[in-house]
Amino acid sequence: MKKLTIFLLSVSCILFACSKSGGDSPSPTPSPSPSPTPTPTPTESPIAFTIDIDPGAGNIYGAVGSSQAIKVNVSSTLPTAGVQVDVTTKRDTDGGTVSTSSLSSVAATVNASVDSLKSGVLCTTTVIVTSKGTSTNSLTKTFKIAKK
Repeated sequence: MKKLTIFLLSVSCILFACSKSGGDSPSPTPSPSPSPTPTPTPTESPIAFTIDIDPGAGNIYGAVGSSQAIKVNVSSTLPTAGVQVDVTTKRDTDGGTVSTSSLSSVAATVNASVDSLKSGVLCTTTVIVTSKGTSTNSLTKTFKIAKK
C-alpha cells in the first residue's frame, strides 16, 4: 500500500507540474494576412451611336430601292469586346417582320441594310447596339422607312 501511495503522489505531482493553468500563456495565433484589394473593374462608356439615314422624329426615310444600306456609327468609346448591332424592320400595318440582321463588330462603323422593302408600305426600323462585354450597356433607336 505504501508503494501505491507513493506512486499516486508522484503521478499527481507530475501532472500538476505539467498543467497549463500556471503563468504560461498560449502562443499567439498568427492573424491571417490581409487579402489584397481587388482591382476595380473598369466601367464602359454608355453606348452612343448615330444612324446615317435617320430622317429624324416624325419623318419617313424614302428608300429608292427594295434594299437600303445604313451605317451605324458608334460615337462613344468602343467597348473592348466590341458591339452587337441588331437591325429589325417591321411593317407598321400588322407588325410583320420585313427584314432582320445581327452584326458583330469591333469597329466604330457598322454597315448594315434594310431589305425586302415594298412600295408604299410604311415600316419601322429598330437598331439596337449592345456592348458584347456588358449586356446591360445598350441603346435602341428607331426610324420610319418606306420604298418610294
